[in-house]
Amino acid sequence: MRPDRGRHVHPQAAAPTDPRLAAARALADVLDHGRSLSAALPKRALEVAPRDRALAAELAYGALRWWPRLDALLARLLERPLKPGNGEVRALLAVGLYQLERLRVPDYAAVSATVDAARRLERKPWAAGLVNAVLRSFQRRRTELEAALAADAAARLAHPRWLLERLRADWPEDWEAIAAAGNAHPPFTLRVNRQRTTRAACLAELAAAGLEAAPHPYAPHAVVLAQACEVERLPGFTEGRVSVQDAAAQLAPPLLELGAGQRVLDACAAPGGKAGHLLETEPSIALLALDLDAVRLARVHENLVRLGLAAEVRAGDAAAPATWWDGRPFDRILVDAPCSATGVLRRHPDVKALRHAADIEALAARQLEVLEALWPLLAPGGILVYATCSILKRENERTLAEFLSRHGDAEERPIAADWGRARLHGRQILPGEADMDGFYYARLGKRG
Repeated sequence: MRPDRGRHVHPQAAAPTDPRLAAARALADVLDHGRSLSAALPKRALEVAPRDRALAAELAYGALRWWPRLDALLARLLERPLKPGNGEVRALLAVGLYQLERLRVPDYAAVSATVDAARRLERKPWAAGLVNAVLRSFQRRRTELEAALAADAAARLAHPRWLLERLRADWPEDWEAIAAAGNAHPPFTLRVNRQRTTRAACLAELAAAGLEAAPHPYAPHAVVLAQACEVERLPGFTEGRVSVQDAAAQLAPPLLELGAGQRVLDACAAPGGKAGHLLETEPSIALLALDLDAVRLARVHENLVRLGLAAEVRAGDAAAPATWWDGRPFDRILVDAPCSATGVLRRHPDVKALRHAADIEALAARQLEVLEALWPLLAPGGILVYATCSILKRENERTLAEFLSRHGDAEERPIAADWGRARLHGRQILPGEADMDGFYYARLGKRG
């Protein structure tokens, strides 16, 4: 019998993806295709039942956070390396090992659920048997394997070897503590919009909603929640009274010494946290929020609308002002420069897999290029603040030293603060200090 062509037949909805499989696929997107986790995970999470999305995120972030260690374990547990094209199997093995090593899931449940997830892999009927064998081998050999990994700093500290070498050279007294902080879960920190409320009122609202929080000691408009939650649960988030932003990133506006009516450039603005904070600090400034990524600029606009603030938002390359600058100088410039993100590994663990030693010189060259291009745009007497979320000296104080050596009209204005550590140029916050991300700030004034 022929089907009725006039009737619309609704296809059966696909069954939700297992959260372990979704996490493994997001992990494979990062490891095999070079995608960021922030781009890969949302797509995979949509395939998972809503109740399981938090688990999928925990598994994806956790497996990446500990990837250098899990990769070292797999090298010892697999009899031979997996053939190309089996990235999802490798990622699923890492997800299984992460559960056994780091989560409170009972071992039998972690193994069983991961093997079940392997059975759902297309055209890989052998995968479930391999996953079962590898995870059970880890259970039997756990003491032996952990002893072997303890002698390997990259596996023990779950950081790429090249990065540990850099950290040891730059911070010989702190490098292991820095690595430990990079493996920790980040705090959930809010920025209070001073134009709409106060920190005391925000803390009272959070307490009334059953959310424990405390003021941050160094960022005057920051509050730190005892536990992370969905932003929809935050009192005042939709109305623009609070934003999610680490305390270290909230230290920029005071350094700029903003005044009424100033013309201000936020040179690498996406996703808009600092742009919003600048306007909350001094709403009368004429702010240009610039970013090379037009797609990410949409986030800047969305954030400003939610906060009830206004700025000119424009796509453009900070290193090529001729394509976007109107010739009018800026009184203040904030350069939140593209960097290695080595200070925010606890928030972006995919950096461990995506960043390589050779990237650092290229990033430092790009940072200097941006500074050189923007300096002529700063009015005499103006202030430029240079910031990165890196903890590597090559990107921070050495970049500043090179820039200052080229510009006689540039003078460093030292930062007097209780936070961070004074360096030859600028001030450095190491990850975990006062529960902040790793951040670097330097302030320059233009003579004239």
